[in-house]
Amino acid sequence: MYLSQDGSLKMSTIRKKLSIIKSFFSWLVSEEYIKRDPTNKLKAPKDEYRLPKSLSIEELEMLRESCDTVRQRAFLEVLYATGCRLSEVHGLEKADINQQNMSTLVIGKGDKQREVYFSIRAMYHLDKYLKGRNDNCEALMITERKPFRRLSKRGIQREIGIIAQRAGLQDKVSPHVLRHTFATLTLNNGAELVAIQELLGHSSPDTTLRYAKITHERKRE
Repeated sequence: MYLSQDGSLKMSTIRKKLSIIKSFFSWLVSEEYIKRDPTNKLKAPKDEYRLPKSLSIEELEMLRESCDTVRQRAFLEVLYATGCRLSEVHGLEKADINQQNMSTLVIGKGDKQREVYFSIRAMYHLDKYLKGRNDNCEALMITERKPFRRLSKRGIQREIGIIAQRAGLQDKVSPHVLRHTFATLTLNNGAELVAIQELLGHSSPDTTLRYAKITHERKRE
């Protein structure tokens, strides 16, 4: 098809143009101007592949230095060290933390349970945060003011956003970017792809292979 042969067009643009063309021919058929839709068997191209965004070690350190409170530092370290999705961290309870093994169990996509691990640094800051709390709330991450309750996903995002803004990285950081950063830096440090796949809770190794492409691209740079 001509659109797909035009190298100047993005896949998203081709999809939009094809959708308009298909809608037009569908209308022609419905109004009986033509008997058959010539675009009926045309399939829209898949979205173009984009590498996940991740931070450099230097940018990660900038975030650490920009934490104003024990609470912020604990949130940052937990999200980065575990590589968890926002929804997984949001659902954690204090009782879920295995201090001896420096690990916890999370429920991921498809209600699949997996074990994730805290770094010594993350465990230190999390322990400091929990010992400084004076509340009866069982949630791991809670609101800053009374009545203390589980912090919403948006609330966690907001805290990370505040840290990022202070570090001058407001357009680059989110809980999801911290997850990608964990995967990329762990792979750079020599971890096996299969181990990262298990830690991230990816059902397919193809998803984890994206991080190998990231490290390859960065080495080329």
